Amino acid sequence: MLARLRRPGRPGIRPLGRWFFRLGFVTACTAFVLLADTPYVWAVEDIPSVITNLRNWIVGLLAGLATLFLTFGGLRYLMAGGDPGEVEAAKRALRAAAIGYGLAILAPVIVTVLKGIVGAGGGGQ
Repeated sequence: MLARLRRPGRPGIRPLGRWFFRLGFVTACTAFVLLADTPYVWAVEDIPSVITNLRNWIVGLLAGLATLFLTFGGLRYLMAGGDPGEVEAAKRALRAAAIGYGLAILAPVIVTVLKGIVGAGGGGQ
């Protein structure tokens, strides 16, 4: 009986986090399956096209993950109910979203530097 009284934490928070994780995983798997079945030709003829396509994929992935973290952090902040631990966890998620958006903005610059290092040349598209 004493063990039941000492149970730490709030019991409703963990299942909600698992639910969001499962939802994100299922969404990512579904998007991968749908995108893998596209009629587009995956082979390209030159390296600048490969690098540009890679940049577009990275920017899309970063922006999608940052949006997921922003949504998760905002919901967690709203549901914190004044609990300092939950507010800090929400702030960490919002900070991760801001970093993700920053990386998504800087990805074209990084790819341009990579093109210069590889010697792919050509102007930005």
